[in-house]
Amino acid sequence: MASLNINLPPSITIPNSFSLSSLSHFHGRQLSLSSTLSSSLPILPHSKTIFIHGTNNFKTTQFSRNCSLIPPTSIPSQSPFVQHDDNLFIVVNFYHFVFIKDPQFEVSRHLFVLQELDIHGRIYINEQGVNAQFSGPSRDALAYVKWLRDDQRFTDILVQISPSSIGHAFPRLKLRYKPSLVQFDLGVQDLPLLDPLMRAVPLSPAEWRTRLKSINNNHDTANANDKNCILLDVRNGYEWDIGHFEGVQRPEVDCFKSTSFGLSDEVTDLDPLVNIDKEKTHILMYCTGGIRCDVYSTILRQKGFKNLYTLKGGVSNYLQKEGPDKWIGNLFVFDSRLSLPPSTFKPGAATTSRSQEALANNKFAKCYICGSQVHELRHRNCANLDCNLLYLCCRDCVGELRGCCCRDCKTAPRLRPVLFQHERYKKWHLYRDSEVREEISTLN
Repeated sequence: MASLNINLPPSITIPNSFSLSSLSHFHGRQLSLSSTLSSSLPILPHSKTIFIHGTNNFKTTQFSRNCSLIPPTSIPSQSPFVQHDDNLFIVVNFYHFVFIKDPQFEVSRHLFVLQELDIHGRIYINEQGVNAQFSGPSRDALAYVKWLRDDQRFTDILVQISPSSIGHAFPRLKLRYKPSLVQFDLGVQDLPLLDPLMRAVPLSPAEWRTRLKSINNNHDTANANDKNCILLDVRNGYEWDIGHFEGVQRPEVDCFKSTSFGLSDEVTDLDPLVNIDKEKTHILMYCTGGIRCDVYSTILRQKGFKNLYTLKGGVSNYLQKEGPDKWIGNLFVFDSRLSLPPSTFKPGAATTSRSQEALANNKFAKCYICGSQVHELRHRNCANLDCNLLYLCCRDCVGELRGCCCRDCKTAPRLRPVLFQHERYKKWHLYRDSEVREEISTLN
């Protein structure tokens, strides 16, 4: 496995004093002074500010010990694409279920480290663990991973890394306490996520690949387990639209948080888990990085399903280890890149003949507007700010409707410009102010 050596300087310069009190807002939240802070404080450089994001509390606290923020070290990379370039931008994803006694204080610890690093993304922390997706120069992104792994609670986290040719893949850093690490309509706060026996059994990418081959060829084999096996995609339906494993049906849900497979006794063709033998049927589920499967498998376990398996590390881990075998199309990701081909995770990996055949036969990746084949496997947002629908669209319809999802949106009052490739929409006031300036310029 290739590795990246990050040689940090002997000491990172840290100011003797730092205060957020001069700022009226931080990441959109009003700051207020508070005299309350956890009594158990981390060992940090003196005169640093602790900000508890999500409770609007912060306090400048004195520390007498001197230390470097991140010591000189070599940080191994788990991804073969990473080059020896500190300025290479990467996207890092990881999650970890572990008991955190004081999550608000944990947020303050992470903020202390991150304020010295060029990192954008979403990092959520609560009593059940952490869920993170962020981007930054490899030097900074991996330094944060190294700092986290130095904590014995997080030494075994599985980190997913992919390159970002567009620089930061997130607009800003959002670090906060969040009651649910994953959004789900029924709530996940009371789920026993910390008990690994309640979650699905993780299969390595190699084991998953073997099971997929067995499922595809097995209906006339003697393996009873494989004859009674269901392959379940627990992602959003629009994720399936640009890529999925062979033989998996499209999830009949707009988004994961409203998934209800196996939760109702009502007989419906849309639920593959209705009327199955909960004792004997093997359910293999997958998602992008694994956390949704862990959450949903815990719900199914409580409903009496016995044989639950998940793809360890999700599709991103599979594509890195096994390449695109049994995978069709691209992988949807929740950042500005939106869509990644398998070669992103395993350089040089060629698209399989089955994947090419599926695309040629128009089996998926259809235009939301006209139903024709979409050759660019990447979603876009409707140019109508008040719609903002995420959808697939062919080039002809993009041009005809000026980036909108329908003719009604084309005539909406707040239209943004047509975007192509990896551009990202900006805040509406920037377009509005631009139009005002153009009008003034015209009058003059």
